[in-house]
Amino acid sequence: MSLSMSQASSAVFTRQLTNLSAVLAIGAAHAQEKNIAESVFLQARLAPDMFPLIRQVQIACDTAKNGAALLAGVDAPAVADDESSFAQLQERIANTLSYIQGLDSAQIDSSATRTVTLKRRDKETHFEGQAFLLDHVLPNLFFHFTTAYDILRHNGVNVGKRDFLGTR
Repeated sequence: MSLSMSQASSAVFTRQLTNLSAVLAIGAAHAQEKNIAESVFLQARLAPDMFPLIRQVQIACDTAKNGAALLAGVDAPAVADDESSFAQLQERIANTLSYIQGLDSAQIDSSATRTVTLKRRDKETHFEGQAFLLDHVLPNLFFHFTTAYDILRHNGVNVGKRDFLGTR
């Protein structure tokens, strides 16, 4: 049985963003229980030259949203990076999930061999759709989710591997 591009992308994005949402909920509950200002966690980072938790979540959402849009051959909506609370991050994740789930899976499925162009500030990179997903989008999504998880764990939030992997 072969795996379709939508199964390898949208389904994975949905699962990982859902798990990220659950991990953030644990972080928010921990902050409230311990009477720690949310900003302590939201602005925490693993190293001085790394982005803080809030930016890790924004990038994870953007990676999934923009990756799915490029695979579907559509323009992704722009989203302001103005979240300042766990609740706003949860809303961003929910909006991202809604967007991804609203894309036409047939368009994504047809992207495996289609050229996908990733536009950055000063350059464009061209990928074959499957390589874009496997070599760029998924590793970036996992990197930013893992870093968000690690920031919370490093700051004493009781999250574990099961929270990262989610339930089936």
